Amino acid sequence: MPEYKAAPHTMILENRKSLNLSGVTDVDSFDEREIVLYTRLGELTITGKDLHINAVSIETGNMSVEGDIWSLQYGDRDKQSPLTLLGKLFR
Repeated sequence: MPEYKAAPHTMILENRKSLNLSGVTDVDSFDEREIVLYTRLGELTITGKDLHINAVSIETGNMSVEGDIWSLQYGDRDKQSPLTLLGKLFR
């Protein structure tokens, strides 16, 4: 199992309404029902209803999401996103 020495990836979910993440490297896509992003530990898909990204900083890797959060699903650990236009804007 590889060791990760970069800043940690953490997730704090409060009452299924507020989600704070660290270790975010890129945001691939988002709408009111689904947010697809990449973390230092792989792809993460957030699904729910009325999802809103309150704050995101690719430089620090922090992100804040609010809404009715239904699921958090990790994808392939090794999958890396090509840098998207949104990711370029937040660098």
